[in-house]
Amino acid sequence: MCGIAGWLDESRELNERQDELLRMSEALRHRGPDEHGAYIRRHAALLHRRLSVIDPENGQQPMSTLYEGEKYTIVYNGELYNTAELRDELKAAGFGFGTRSDTEVLLKAYCYYKEKCAEKLNGIFAFAVFEEGSKRLFLCRDRVGVKPLFYHQYDSGFLFGSEIKAILQSGMVAPAVGEEGLYELFFLGPARTPGNGIFKGIHELLPGEYAVYEGGRLTKHRYFRLTAHEHEAGESETIEELRSLLTDAVERQLVSDVPLCFFLSGGLDSSIICQTASNFFIRNSASPQTSIQSLSHHAVTAPFTKGSRNRVIDTYSIEYEDNRQYFTRSLFQPNADYEYIGMMVQSTGSRHHEIVLSNEDVLQALYPSVTARDLPGYVDIDSSLLLFCQEIKKHFTVALSGECADELFGGYPWYHNHDILFEDCFPWSREQDIRRSVLKKGILPRGEDYVRQKYLDTLKEADSLPSDSRIDRRMREMFALNYYWFMQCLLERKDRCSMWSGLEVRVPFCDYRLIDYAYNLPWELKAYGGREKGIIRKAFEDILPREIVYRKKSPYPKTHNPVYMKLCAEKVNEILGDKSRHINSLIDPDGVIAIIEHPDSIRSPWYGQLMKAPQILAYLIQLDDWLENYHVDVDI
Repeated sequence: MCGIAGWLDESRELNERQDELLRMSEALRHRGPDEHGAYIRRHAALLHRRLSVIDPENGQQPMSTLYEGEKYTIVYNGELYNTAELRDELKAAGFGFGTRSDTEVLLKAYCYYKEKCAEKLNGIFAFAVFEEGSKRLFLCRDRVGVKPLFYHQYDSGFLFGSEIKAILQSGMVAPAVGEEGLYELFFLGPARTPGNGIFKGIHELLPGEYAVYEGGRLTKHRYFRLTAHEHEAGESETIEELRSLLTDAVERQLVSDVPLCFFLSGGLDSSIICQTASNFFIRNSASPQTSIQSLSHHAVTAPFTKGSRNRVIDTYSIEYEDNRQYFTRSLFQPNADYEYIGMMVQSTGSRHHEIVLSNEDVLQALYPSVTARDLPGYVDIDSSLLLFCQEIKKHFTVALSGECADELFGGYPWYHNHDILFEDCFPWSREQDIRRSVLKKGILPRGEDYVRQKYLDTLKEADSLPSDSRIDRRMREMFALNYYWFMQCLLERKDRCSMWSGLEVRVPFCDYRLIDYAYNLPWELKAYGGREKGIIRKAFEDILPREIVYRKKSPYPKTHNPVYMKLCAEKVNEILGDKSRHINSLIDPDGVIAIIEHPDSIRSPWYGQLMKAPQILAYLIQLDDWLENYHVDVDI
């Protein structure tokens, strides 16, 4: 994984804009701490920050090649999981290769296939290719949106970057937010409309979209969408196919020339990945390692490189100080993780590392989490992940994680509670009252209508068949809602909070083949046995402990310690007491104080499953930090 940025402008001498270009590159240093490179011409610049994962000795970027009289130069962020197949295909077409890197394969795939190369790629990526002679820029983002790609177009030029901060460093776009951006922040946040960069003039390529900038014009094309087709396989064939697809996705993502580890929560999704990986290494090891060792996160672990033997996987979990003392069961969080983690450590024989976070550290990390994301985010769910990844990065460069199974296979309660399922709204943010209560009277009067329209627009994306039953039709709509909104929020969080420390996190459930298959599964098969993710449980029940297979869904762990609420309340009271802070022109202090004084009155979460009173306060802390430290001009 890496960081990329670029600038095209026919009216400016970009080779004289070294200071701005350096600032743009430096803004992405965390994404690529190993190397940096630049391609700079009079009216074009491509910038790259490298995190070396495959072929560290080669694969430097920007990378250029000549093909049929044209010079092509690429900057690329991501990993291809079908590199070998694509390389063989290109060799058969006459191409030669001087490195083992997927960058060279991707560049030559573009030379040969042009835009159609996007449809041949299996991986997580965002990349740009500049054609020097024609001055044509091609941009592409992976089908699922795992890797980001933002852009800004102005009268005579075009900017792009892996993160918004790189674009802002050009000096060509001011950090400003208008009414639409505030609707996003206050009524949809931490989610945002696909493609909307919140800042005025900042946009993002959609998942499964590519674009061409040429002659001052930008044209975009969606090369991947959720598409309905008949599912003709029976039960046993479906189970076999799902197991094959997911197993292949995991095994493809185990290739690395640098140390690799695994997130393990003790839930179904991460357990499948860890067990599948462990089984793979045992099958491919001359002398399988059978000892079980539990280590603290301070332990030095042996790195994994391609071809290594006696592989014992390293697993990581997260916990909070005194959480076991304060944990309480709920509909959304029915049980704690630690007992199940122990079962999987025993099952896989992993070296396990538990990272324990303090509530004070989680609060303080709210601030770098805003910088990592360039926006207010998923509050302590972000900040704890950021701290977690910082610790993992001390020993590893790559990790595999179980994100996105719930969106694809009906893991959330809103898939199974029919009262919520058929409510005509976003299921993770069903009420706007709490959001309205923190705003000054008369501010953002169309907030509820704005949310409603975004919901209706997304339903139009849910392709269906005339033969779909009422429940299957609604489940396609729920899939689309989760895929384009909830899942994107989680993927954005995972990318920014991991790459803040230069840790590459791979997400096998986001293999597009699996997504296409899951979208077309009839609900009665997907909810096999009447359970959330029932079909996945069935497909992997023979390799996992029974307790793991039938464990109830439990979300990413949060702190239950009341000290966190106290810390958030103190910080918010401090913000409210400083009338010079920009947020106080937007929020109603009485509404905020009511949350502080009556935290148990919150009827439903602000967002998702866990954003109750402490997290609402944390969101306001992040919003305040964003407005102040990004010097945001509020234009309403």
